[in-house]
Amino acid sequence: MTDHRYSNVVDLFTGEPIETSASRRFIRLSPELDGLEMLYSNSSSGSDLYSLKILCWGLRANGEIVGLVPWLNSIVPCPEIKDPLDGRFEGYYDPGIEEIFQEPPIHKIVELETAAEYFEYESSKAEEVLQEIPDTIGTHAVFMDDSRENLTLTEVVSWRLYASGEIHGMLIDHDHVETTPVLPGDLCLYPAQEAREFRYFFQHHIANKIKSEDPEALAAIAALVTAP
Repeated sequence: MTDHRYSNVVDLFTGEPIETSASRRFIRLSPELDGLEMLYSNSSSGSDLYSLKILCWGLRANGEIVGLVPWLNSIVPCPEIKDPLDGRFEGYYDPGIEEIFQEPPIHKIVELETAAEYFEYESSKAEEVLQEIPDTIGTHAVFMDDSRENLTLTEVVSWRLYASGEIHGMLIDHDHVETTPVLPGDLCLYPAQEAREFRYFFQHHIANKIKSEDPEALAAIAALVTAP
């Protein structure tokens, strides 16, 4: 099996490999289809833990595999959520057997490494699309106009992995829809993160609360959009 680690760059004094941005970029994604979740806590939760559905698992060029979740205005590796105020990663969770674990499941490791070996391809163009997977957890993008008075929620259709390692949530531009249903890879899709009025990603249960004008959800949104 091909080794994706960048081990030929070493520290002159220690002789240890140096991690580079290129070695940490994502090169392959695998959707999470069995309902596994990420557990997190924050400064106000005490001993309570909260959960978010994992969107997918990602393989970095250095061989590391992590779960990924939409978090605030981007998609974030679960172990990198370390802000004690907004959230801190506590582990992965299988609600079916109520088990908490710290490492990706072995079947996802095998799947990603095997797929990366089979599809191994190096692109010199950062904007080239390597892969696109459907959104399976009901993610919505939240838009707010400059006056911060009008709120719009739009369903995310898919997630597009670029050769640069960036992952963008893809939304429908309804002015350019030619056929339905709109599927991943359709030409009418555009990246949420590149839209000027884009603010945050939310999973479907929060989005539904916002749509139903739940007071707590609206208060949370107001706090987010007015934050400096």
